[in-house]
Amino acid sequence: MDSGATSMNGAVVAAPATLRDRLRVVLVGLGISVVPLDTAVNIAFPDITGSFGLPIPMIQWVVICYVLTHAGLMLAFGRVGDIWGHGRIFRAGLVWSIAAFLLCAAAPSFGWLLFFRFLQGIGAGLIISCAPALVTSLYPEARRSHALGIFTLMFALGSAVGPLIGGAMVARWGWPAVFWFRAPIALTSLLFLRGLPQRAEPGRAERFDIVGALLLAFGLVTLLLAVNALPRLGQGDYLSLLLLPAALISLFVFVRWESRAVQPIVRVELFRHRTFALVNLASALMYLVTFSVLLFAPYFFARYTSLPLPLAGAILATGFVAMAAGSPVAGWLVARISPGRVAPLGVLATGAGLFLIGNWQPDTPIPIMVATLALHGLGLGFFQVAYMEIVLAASPLAHRGVAGSLSMLTRTIGVVSGAALLTLGFQAIETAALASGAGTTQAFLGAFQTMFRIAGIAAALTGVLVAWPRRR
Repeated sequence: MDSGATSMNGAVVAAPATLRDRLRVVLVGLGISVVPLDTAVNIAFPDITGSFGLPIPMIQWVVICYVLTHAGLMLAFGRVGDIWGHGRIFRAGLVWSIAAFLLCAAAPSFGWLLFFRFLQGIGAGLIISCAPALVTSLYPEARRSHALGIFTLMFALGSAVGPLIGGAMVARWGWPAVFWFRAPIALTSLLFLRGLPQRAEPGRAERFDIVGALLLAFGLVTLLLAVNALPRLGQGDYLSLLLLPAALISLFVFVRWESRAVQPIVRVELFRHRTFALVNLASALMYLVTFSVLLFAPYFFARYTSLPLPLAGAILATGFVAMAAGSPVAGWLVARISPGRVAPLGVLATGAGLFLIGNWQPDTPIPIMVATLALHGLGLGFFQVAYMEIVLAASPLAHRGVAGSLSMLTRTIGVVSGAALLTLGFQAIETAALASGAGTTQAFLGAFQTMFRIAGIAAALTGVLVAWPRRR
């Protein structure tokens, strides 16, 4: 093992070997986990809609208000971390998130819950924007793929534990518990985490591009809102027709601005390379289709199975458990084969798992459900590690925070788009079935199965985007 390496912050750090080094990695992972633990909220969807008397389509705003916020801010926060130190931004995110968790749990109405989810999104943006850079800074650069495997493992573990804990807590204390239980976790990381690499001269060598940050945030937020509003065009809501041009103009101006900036937030010239551009597009598409699991499976379990809520949460978590288990293996394979070969393998496994979920019935045996979710999760873990290696390898150390943020931003864009487009597709299929005389159960299950088969095929086709540049 290498004895040390220069981190992206200019500090020399050793590979985690001593007990103190391993504890530091664990505490960083504990702080990171409060973001993927948000999967606990998905298992609480039925309780939230029931408590506030909401139709099912309204639940998407619980996702959108949160995810849209950190999507718009993530790259800017990553750049701030590159300038002033990733450890400082990470700690600020923990403090902010503690307050936001408690406010969400105390929300007196659905409107207030959405506002507090917006505040939670700011905290998540601060944490996750610097998380990949922070984890890789604790390892020598030669072991970057191993560090990315550890990061993906920690992120997946949080995602896995979320539905498990969420199911038990909702059954005992109701939906507010899926928020307040994360406050002490963030506090533990904040109080005991010491010795993070610090920038030698924070804020002196570089300036933050405020104009670029505002253009990017406005462009991303309006673009994702436009995508979300597209399904309502048929109902006479033309908001997307106003938002889409505004988003495209803002992003166009952002690209022009960044291409001329001395110290840009994003090195836009990277996207002129086919491999880099297509693998980022593939990541967004992958997370769009895989969000179907967290969006539809909770309602399948709650309405059409007799499974206790904690058991349903445990089954839902198996995909993330497989993702966590496979991430270190993916890091090993990426280092020895290449990310360009591992990524297509992960895409195909993910697509197969999603397609097989489309065969579920209310009486499907639990082992089959677990196996299909595990296949989907294992493939996603392989793809994520390989994808992050491609993105970070293409970026200089001084921009490692932005590179890590970009790898998380494509995930976020996929989730937000999925919340809108998957809901639209599901409603269209279910409505058509009801209009043709199908019963409620038959219409739901038909839409459920069709959407997962479409998602599986779409995921498999995404493999073309990943494999094409490598073949060229």
